[in-house]
Amino acid sequence: MNKKNILNPYAGRTIFVQIAAFRDKELIPTLKDLFDKSNEPENLHVCVCWQHSEEDDWDKIDNFGQWGDNIEIIDINADDSKGVCWARNLIQQKYKNEDFTLQLDSHHRFVEGWDTELKNEILQLQLQGYKKPLLTGYITSYHPSLPKKEWGQEPWQMMFDRFTPDGVVFFSPAPIPDWENKKSPIPARFYSAHFCFTLGKFCKEVPHDPRYYFHGEEITIGVRAYTKGYDLFHPHKIIAYHEFTRDYRPDKHWDTYSDWGNHNEKTYRLMKELLGIDGKSCTKKEKYGEYGIGKDRSIADWENYAGIRFLDRALQRETLNSAPPSNTVEGDWCRYFKHCINLDKSNFNCDDIEFIAVALHNDDNETLLRKDIAGDELSVILSNDNLHIWIEGEVAELPTYCVVWPFYKNSEWGQRHINDL
Repeated sequence: MNKKNILNPYAGRTIFVQIAAFRDKELIPTLKDLFDKSNEPENLHVCVCWQHSEEDDWDKIDNFGQWGDNIEIIDINADDSKGVCWARNLIQQKYKNEDFTLQLDSHHRFVEGWDTELKNEILQLQLQGYKKPLLTGYITSYHPSLPKKEWGQEPWQMMFDRFTPDGVVFFSPAPIPDWENKKSPIPARFYSAHFCFTLGKFCKEVPHDPRYYFHGEEITIGVRAYTKGYDLFHPHKIIAYHEFTRDYRPDKHWDTYSDWGNHNEKTYRLMKELLGIDGKSCTKKEKYGEYGIGKDRSIADWENYAGIRFLDRALQRETLNSAPPSNTVEGDWCRYFKHCINLDKSNFNCDDIEFIAVALHNDDNETLLRKDIAGDELSVILSNDNLHIWIEGEVAELPTYCVVWPFYKNSEWGQRHINDL
């Protein structure tokens, strides 16, 4: 036993590690680092949903040496996979009442003694009165081709980024301010599926809904966890690293899954009805069953805590300004819209553009927000193979369509490009 464990009553407790892997070259290095950096590798029960192809000669997991008996494999042909939420649900069915659970992706690295660090943080939060603490986050980045000194150097928190036109809440990572002086994890609004450490019974209390595809997974799990009594926190120190780019993998699931579009639309409907986004409601509660909202807190409780309102996609300015969660209904609420419009560059005479006007409109053709893109920002946009144009700002109501309109150096407007939102 590592000496660091002696004062922690959770030393020796077991961890159920969940890893959903889809044709990932980093799976084996992730598993090796997980065990190598653990203080108590003998107490790890790792379950991998191994979605692989015969083409993947790197992806051999049948001989893992000393810790092979600690790894349980769900062997899936990649062509038969139904997505990450489906895979994570299969994994959770292998839970064997371990004390804790750690959910990961298949592309991670770890600090020495990561398991002790996580147990210590859970104990610290429980001593502060949180019965069911949950550590999560978009954790610091690494890339397998870069030396460790070029990996991220700061622990991250999850910030509100935007509502997508489909109603999904997206997040973005940012360094934790003054993290060097933090003594304990910081309160979090959101849940990350690529890093979650909490009590093992979470697998039973907040299981992944296998009907979901991808987008919508994290916001619903976070709200469901909160309503079932879990308090969310971001680690205040680096405990592990995550690879974000996906640029080293041959295929993502949606590259080969022909029905992903319909599956994703089904996810959006389930998410909207469960959370009440845009006033949607589910009249048949049994539609969700074990994948529904808890009874310890309400969705309104989470909205007040997080400063996000699903009914009209509003948020408090504190949330927009990345302040800590306040757990209050008071505050200055606003609607903030952010969206990227992608256009074919061949439809523009790029050499002669003076500026591009981008405007958001409602059904009455009223302009809700306008932005004129010129100068260096325009040069950057035009330097790409296609045009990726962002517009963001406060709006009085949700826009229904966007207009992109180039103005040329000969003082003439070009073709208007209209995109439904």
